[in-house]
Amino acid sequence: MRQPLDKWLKSGTPWVWLNAGAVAISVIMVIGLLALIAVRGLGHFWPASIVEAQIQAPNGNTSLLIGEIVDTEEVSAAQLRSAGIELPESATFVDRHLVKIGNRDVYGSDFSWVLDRNIVERTYPENLIAIERREWGNFYGYLLAVKEAGVTVAEQNAGENRIWDEFQARIERALTIHEAIYQIEKHEIGSINYALERLRLKQRRLELEGKDTPENLAELDAERQSYQQEYHALEARLADLNKEFNRDSFVAQVQDGRTTEIYFSKVVRAYQPNAMGLGGKFAFYGAKLWEFLSDEPREANTEGGIFPAIFGTVMMVLLMSVMVTPFGVVAAVYLREYAKQGFITRVIRIAVNNLAGVPSIVYGVFGLGFFVYFLGGHMDDLFFPEALPAPTFGTPGLMWASLTLALLTVPVVIVATEEGLARIPRTVREGSLALGATKAETLWRVVLPMASPAMMTGVILAVARAAGEVAPLMLVGVVKLAPSLPLDGNYPFIHLDQKFMHLGFHIYDVGFQSPNVEAARPLVYATALLLVVIIALLNLSAIAIRNHLREKYKALES
Repeated sequence: MRQPLDKWLKSGTPWVWLNAGAVAISVIMVIGLLALIAVRGLGHFWPASIVEAQIQAPNGNTSLLIGEIVDTEEVSAAQLRSAGIELPESATFVDRHLVKIGNRDVYGSDFSWVLDRNIVERTYPENLIAIERREWGNFYGYLLAVKEAGVTVAEQNAGENRIWDEFQARIERALTIHEAIYQIEKHEIGSINYALERLRLKQRRLELEGKDTPENLAELDAERQSYQQEYHALEARLADLNKEFNRDSFVAQVQDGRTTEIYFSKVVRAYQPNAMGLGGKFAFYGAKLWEFLSDEPREANTEGGIFPAIFGTVMMVLLMSVMVTPFGVVAAVYLREYAKQGFITRVIRIAVNNLAGVPSIVYGVFGLGFFVYFLGGHMDDLFFPEALPAPTFGTPGLMWASLTLALLTVPVVIVATEEGLARIPRTVREGSLALGATKAETLWRVVLPMASPAMMTGVILAVARAAGEVAPLMLVGVVKLAPSLPLDGNYPFIHLDQKFMHLGFHIYDVGFQSPNVEAARPLVYATALLLVVIIALLNLSAIAIRNHLREKYKALES
């Protein structure tokens, strides 16, 4: 009996099954984590029903509660009694609901905990409305009247359909005006301000170089006056639009019977979830999901979209890849093909391997001190003296963040490229040299193409690490909210000196720095899922390129 068991153990079969089980458990855990993130994050955009509940207080009085039930948990009765809540002696555990009541401008808080045993009655009236606002979060209540310039044009008692149709029409009008105002402020006036600033810097440069002649200044003044005329015309148009924007308002009633008047200029969208069919809910879900992917954040990043963070993450990773690939490949080629293999080379390889284990925040400190303050400060002195003392590149920005992450990930590219070069048979090199090619030609036309799949493996690993890094970026360029994208229509079009938003930092900021934690929690899950998807897409793109290169040069390897 012992011999078969020893033979079975020595065959290695148990270890194969043990490894298979460990891999299976890891895969299940990863899939479970992604499923949890997806359910918590993507479920946030579904239009939840609004409940109208009668709440009975311990003294017997009842009150009305309107809102969305966003979470339910079971708590011990002892914990509630210690908080001063009266419960029967027989109660051990009690269900309580977290209700999003909105109306933060009225109540000061838009979430409330309610014990399930205190809910006397629940109803879901179809005429309850939910309104997403640009400030103060959601509004829940009943629509009473619509006003135009202070005059009532539709009331609840005039017919529900009529007031709702009028209400939606006024929202569409306000959104159209808001888009026009946004285009003027963000793009047209923004471009003029950018051009005026460039003229100011140009004039300052002329003064520093002693070329501020009357002719040169007159040319600048003429150009400046042209821009100012355009600016005044846009300013007048903007004033008219703002007047129209703040014309209409509506009156609504909240859960305690109070009424409030809200301007349509504060409204993003309004809907009646209790009256929606399944098709309407799917349409609403698609609109909310698209807004999340394509819009800018609002309400301290707890509402709206995260497009600037998506754009900043992808652009930084692409710039980092462009910077790290040639540097890592050149270093690996030198170490493998040209450097004398001795003690110094071994020490360099050990140092490269050790660099991969340095904490990322150390790279952030180095990037801040060397790239930002040293290189950036000297660049400002040499190339941008007219802007001083305001820094141009002597401040954290996109370029320094990309360089810092390139430095962080370059050991991975070096190691992967060296391994690829080492796998190329020596006979291939000797055959190329025997045919009359020089060592440089052999390297460029034979060795590097065959090692390109290994290079892409290094880039894949670098992208996977860099895209999720947060700590160094907090020091060298990432911000909570960037007023503009680093890529726009203003010369030089790509602004490497600008600060940017990043999905990893956005998760940290929303999850741990938000003033409204309960409202921000679903967005943390949604943003985390999106970051995983973006990293996966970037990696899959690099893998596809690597596989193509591998198939292309497979014949040479054989």
